[in-house]
Amino acid sequence: MSIVKQSATGHATNIIGGLAMGMESTFLPILVLAGGIFGSYYFAGLYGVAIAAAGMMATTAMQLAIDAFGPIADNAGGIAEMSELPSDVREKTDILDAVGNTTAATGKGFAIASAALTALALFAAFVGIAGIDGIDIYRADVLAGLFVGAMIPFIFSSLAIRAVGQAAMAMVEEVRRQFREIPGIMEGTGKPQYDKCVAISTEASIKKMMLPGAIAIISPLIVGFSLGPEVLGGFLAGATVSGVLMGMFQNNAGGAWDNAKKSFEKGVEINGEVYYKKSEPHKASVTGDTVGDPFKDTSGPSMNILIKLMSIVSLVIAPTLSSLHADSIQEHRIQRLETSMAACKKAGCTEEQCAKVMSGCEASGEKSCCSKDKAASCDGESAECKEKCKGACDRATCDMPCCNKPEIVESGKDSVMVSKPEAEQKAEAPERK
Repeated sequence: MSIVKQSATGHATNIIGGLAMGMESTFLPILVLAGGIFGSYYFAGLYGVAIAAAGMMATTAMQLAIDAFGPIADNAGGIAEMSELPSDVREKTDILDAVGNTTAATGKGFAIASAALTALALFAAFVGIAGIDGIDIYRADVLAGLFVGAMIPFIFSSLAIRAVGQAAMAMVEEVRRQFREIPGIMEGTGKPQYDKCVAISTEASIKKMMLPGAIAIISPLIVGFSLGPEVLGGFLAGATVSGVLMGMFQNNAGGAWDNAKKSFEKGVEINGEVYYKKSEPHKASVTGDTVGDPFKDTSGPSMNILIKLMSIVSLVIAPTLSSLHADSIQEHRIQRLETSMAACKKAGCTEEQCAKVMSGCEASGEKSCCSKDKAASCDGESAECKEKCKGACDRATCDMPCCNKPEIVESGKDSVMVSKPEAEQKAEAPERK
């Protein structure tokens, strides 16, 4: 009713009310979605998230029925009006159409929520196949990828809405041409060229969506091959979060505008005065419905396709990215390990800190040379350890064992952590006390 009341003061306030309601409508669905993700992960990890996504997609039959209800009722109303049936028939179809808008918004909400869960499962699979340890947003390139990914749904939505506007302009021009050139259309004696309008709509729906589809496919390829899998992971994270919110906002806002327009069919009381169809508030609601149609019928539903398609494309190229960027992945892993060692020394090199460093070393896949006993002394296996650890675990376990109270020694540009001999440590023990 808020949109209906705001229609009394003009077209602009109707648009403002619809936008505000669409934004507010994301609050509860996102909380429910976040709770579902957290709960499924808590009980069964990422497998639980994947099963939750499969469970939501198991309601596909119900979603199809819900989505089909609205267009069927809408078409029935249009046929009743064109057939000049009694007004009470049109009133009944308008009620069904208003219900159809609500059911359609519900079905689209299910679709975007299942897309979010599916994208999360695909995202986890991408991280594993690409061979990366995770997405570190403290890195500038990953953070930049996060922002770029969040921008993609906005560009995609912009292109989709613009395509609707351009097709509508072409169709309006065609209708005006037929009114000018074909006499008797309004009197019913002339026959309009319906095929021309259908051709405009069909051609626009195919040609105008080529660029948005190309963006969804090509953008993960460009980011992944040029910047690496970790940046692509940040890119996907940003696109998923932004796309889910954008889809919910547009679906709900469009449905709210449409229902506000339908409310004037039977009359709406605003500030003590009843307004009907063709009144000024109704004209403002028609403007809102015109804006909401591309929201709820074009851009909003396409968000779930966008985020799933980008995740699938990234998953397909993940093995290739893992081999192409193997050196950078290993370098970042070493940097994280060195950071852990620095934190170990800063904390006083306790057993707990040493264990954390060892666990970080084991995460690199070289468990054989990362045991605590080798951290104390490498004996004759130092060369073998260094060979297996490829410059990462050897520094953590052999050259600078954390549990032996390492110290910083400057060596060129880098600060290397080395362990003091045991006798020297004992000699300095009283001084430290």
